[in-house]
Amino acid sequence: MLPNTYRKVIADHFSNNFREASKIVEVELKPPSGHEITIRNMYAGVNATDVNISAGLYTPGATPPIDLGAEMIGEVVAVGEKVTEYKVGNIVVSTAVGGYAEYVTVRSRFVIPVPEASAEMIALVISGVTAALGLNTVGEMRTGETVLVTAAAGGTGQFAVQLAKLAGNTVIGTCSSDDKGELLKALGCDRVINYKKEDLGTVLKAEYPRGIDLIYESVGGTMFDTCVENLAVRGRLVIIGYISEYLSKPDLVTQPRIYRILLSKSASLRSMFLLHFIRQVPEEMAKLIALYKSGKLRVEVDAKPFQGVEQVADAVEYLHTGKSTGKVVVKFG
Repeated sequence: MLPNTYRKVIADHFSNNFREASKIVEVELKPPSGHEITIRNMYAGVNATDVNISAGLYTPGATPPIDLGAEMIGEVVAVGEKVTEYKVGNIVVSTAVGGYAEYVTVRSRFVIPVPEASAEMIALVISGVTAALGLNTVGEMRTGETVLVTAAAGGTGQFAVQLAKLAGNTVIGTCSSDDKGELLKALGCDRVINYKKEDLGTVLKAEYPRGIDLIYESVGGTMFDTCVENLAVRGRLVIIGYISEYLSKPDLVTQPRIYRILLSKSASLRSMFLLHFIRQVPEEMAKLIALYKSGKLRVEVDAKPFQGVEQVADAVEYLHTGKSTGKVVVKFG
């Protein structure tokens, strides 16, 4: 028996201050129709870019209120009359905006079946798939390369480290604490750089004088500058985010244009925004689930618990403190 109403988190105005923009509302739970399915949420994934969603950057032209949250996993509890591929009881993930809700109704083509509802499984959705596509499709990762992952102990960095290692590469990971450094060693990092204790540029120039072949970069700012300066000949830098600027105005940079560095090395900057690769998500998810189930891929979930719509803003702010390790999730139900 479905409830008549449910609660969800919306942005009632646009701001990259998630707590300020967000509001919990109770709305009617309407039955799904046509090709729609209704999912009872069990876990929602927290992402650094949630503050960009609350700022309206994912919904250009839209006016508030808008739903918040980018990924969730749960149980199908109702299906529309035209849905044939799913039935009540199936476990699915959804990457449609609106994951911070007790129930979500979406068109069936926007969900992917998964074998279980767990925090580990939700970690594979955006964070894992972004790493896989960023390294393999956009970064054209090969074997025998030197790969650098920034924010390597974070939600997506943890997967980039492992996938690069599984591909037969030397992997360098940056982090901000000794605890995170120990995790990175356990994940297979050949060199861990705690940037609060060591200068990244100094280490790279001394220990990797030929430069870095592939960089998976999500921090931005001076970290990005240092990475560009240390690219190898024909090196590739894949931008998957720039978290250092999400809560502030963009940095204004006055220095020689970047093509001076890139051209001298035949190096390249690339970037990936997951929505532009959405058709590849099911295939990549299947590969990652197989690796996880076989024990070849470890999934690190942050230990700090967050429960329900009431603690969504707490979870987003916690992620942005830089203290989290692995994937931050909010449990529902």
